[in-house]
Amino acid sequence: MYCTAVCPYCVRAEQLLRHKGVLQIDKIRVDLQPELRAAMMEKTGRRTVPQIYINGEHVGGYDDLAALDHAGKLDQLLTK
Repeated sequence: MYCTAVCPYCVRAEQLLRHKGVLQIDKIRVDLQPELRAAMMEKTGRRTVPQIYINGEHVGGYDDLAALDHAGKLDQLLTK
């Protein structure tokens, strides 16, 4: 997950994933390494954080993650 230390959506994404039983979240802190934000933008086409990947698949940001959960699709994605 591309994130920053002070992003409330990053915190919420992490909380949702932990609630779903995700024990390890690899965080790429773009606030500590600005060059990684450029790489994130090139990779995702987006400039905001969080940008979440699950099993190598780009999910999007927190709103996208929450929508997947609401639709009942997040659990399936996490079990792949």
